[in-house]
Amino acid sequence: MRFVPQEYRRRRACVLGLGRSGQAAAALLVKKGFKVFATDLRPRQEIKTALKGLASKIAWEGGKHSDRALQASFAVKSPGVPSRAPILEKLKTAGIPIFSELETALAFSPTPDIMAITGTNGKTTTTALLAEMFGHRRAPVAGNIGTPLCGIIGKIQAKDTLILEVSSYQLEDSQSFHPQAAALLNITPEHLEHHGGMPRYIEAKARLFAEQTGDDFCVFNAEDPLVLKLSRRAQGRRLYFGRQGTYTHCWVEGRKIKVRLPGVKEISFTPPQLPGAHNLDNAMAAILLGLGWGLKAAAVQKALKAFRGVPHRLEEAGTARGLRCVNDSKATNVDSTMTALKTFSKKNVLVIMGGLHKGNPYTTLRPLIESTVKGILAIGSAAPIIEKDLSGLVPILPCGDLRTAFETALQIGSAGDVLLLSPACASFDQFRDFEDRGDQFKELVRAAG
Repeated sequence: MRFVPQEYRRRRACVLGLGRSGQAAAALLVKKGFKVFATDLRPRQEIKTALKGLASKIAWEGGKHSDRALQASFAVKSPGVPSRAPILEKLKTAGIPIFSELETALAFSPTPDIMAITGTNGKTTTTALLAEMFGHRRAPVAGNIGTPLCGIIGKIQAKDTLILEVSSYQLEDSQSFHPQAAALLNITPEHLEHHGGMPRYIEAKARLFAEQTGDDFCVFNAEDPLVLKLSRRAQGRRLYFGRQGTYTHCWVEGRKIKVRLPGVKEISFTPPQLPGAHNLDNAMAAILLGLGWGLKAAAVQKALKAFRGVPHRLEEAGTARGLRCVNDSKATNVDSTMTALKTFSKKNVLVIMGGLHKGNPYTTLRPLIESTVKGILAIGSAAPIIEKDLSGLVPILPCGDLRTAFETALQIGSAGDVLLLSPACASFDQFRDFEDRGDQFKELVRAAG
């Protein structure tokens, strides 16, 4: 079912969840003339502080999802609201349509041109690199990258190309999401506590291209078995990338990225100066999206040359008492930390790990810990699990919090060592989000330097 605003004009909307996406959706609906009731399980005072100027424009409640939601003509679900929340079942039983924040925003968008990127890892880097390829052409970026789409709809113009980073949370709620171009980078276990298992997580990712037609195209990672299997469902044109180049449209050859598309001669690109083989994957996906959309090869190469990555992804944070400090706070899962450790070849890494445990074991990191890490500084509520899963390889020091871990590293580290913040955990036990965690780390480095 597609959200058509005209069908609900002057009717009441219910917004479920008042995080950033929920607030943006509520504000957009108010601006468009809807009466809005919002509901959130967080304490009322906490919500009131977050709402700021919006609280006086909407009816809202905190600490519960009451049956007042059932008085709405339709509901908008924020991505963070669990798909098994009882209020959702009540709404469905009452026959009240439920739309995602993405679908709600796109119903008011003046442009039909949408490009979307998802994957367990690499979404933000690929999205930012693709946007760079557009140069001076208008290509607003939004979604999971930090700015909810509802929050920028008023600034979008008819000739714009929307570039969206989309998460599994956003995709699982979107039944009519239809990007003309899309990319599925990879799939590894993530957010399983939210989705209720790997099958539902995979199905959420498949929503990326479920509504595409033969006029659209989707970019797939040919070397990810789950992605490759899902790609067979795609109805649009399929473009594949892979480092080995077997049956792909984009591959790595020596120090170049090669591309061969139907009807176009082979093109070579110099990859961006970013650490790690995973960034070759991100670059290949962005290249195929850009060329597939019709961007010139020169514009693509210019962006590759200029791109320096995004904050909190293997970001060089400076030097503190001889330690090279690297901020990889975006590593909120085990696979991301594995990717980070693969970029180091010497056994001189002190790694800060921990935070809010997400359910996946850390044991898969053992070979990389053994080959590259000289000590683990464990923080947050996941510290005991990390110590259990990784014991016997290197010293594991329980530090409690980030500041203590940083100060401990300064005491035990040697000049030339790497201090890597790559938590393999969510941040919400001690920080507002992963950006807050990374910013606090960088501030500690600045203060010590």
